[in-house]
Amino acid sequence: MQPLGVRYAVPMDLAAVHAVIHSAYRHYLTRIGTRPAPLDADYPRLMGRGCLFVVGSPAIATVTLLPEDGYLHLDNFAVAPDRQGQGLGHRILAFAEEHARQLWLPELRLLTHSMMWENQRMYTAAGYHEYARTTLAPDQELIHYRKAISTWDFSEPTFLPPAAAAGVYGVHGAGGGARGGLLAGSR
Repeated sequence: MQPLGVRYAVPMDLAAVHAVIHSAYRHYLTRIGTRPAPLDADYPRLMGRGCLFVVGSPAIATVTLLPEDGYLHLDNFAVAPDRQGQGLGHRILAFAEEHARQLWLPELRLLTHSMMWENQRMYTAAGYHEYARTTLAPDQELIHYRKAISTWDFSEPTFLPPAAAAGVYGVHGAGGGARGGLLAGSR
């Protein structure tokens, strides 16, 4: 069996994304008494922003990651019920951490409903810590979690490859092209 990697969603994934989301959240409708927000998210827009990722083809899991000022917001992730318990959730959380590192964001944050007990156990086991609660209505409470991402070693300069430096500094190929830009460290 070929390993399943996390990849950017493409238009042909959208039907499977909706199917995964609806099947994964269906049982929460009666438990929490309201529609979980992921059921009504604008997945085509999220895909267009490069924030929607999937596992498998057709998708058997999905994750939405939103870069914010100073952190990466794990907006939603879902695994098809028949694929739960196989480590996909942990793989997706590890992917989210690596994505935050690639974006140079030092923290992951997420919210979960207080009545989504399974999620709370998983996030705590994965090293997330509760830092706030928001009450939306009676019996409607959101728990805010965060996890610090490993720190980077800034004792040495970190150089971008030429193509990346060109994008960061607006350098174009004229006059010899970009030779790599200093991203972090002392000059």
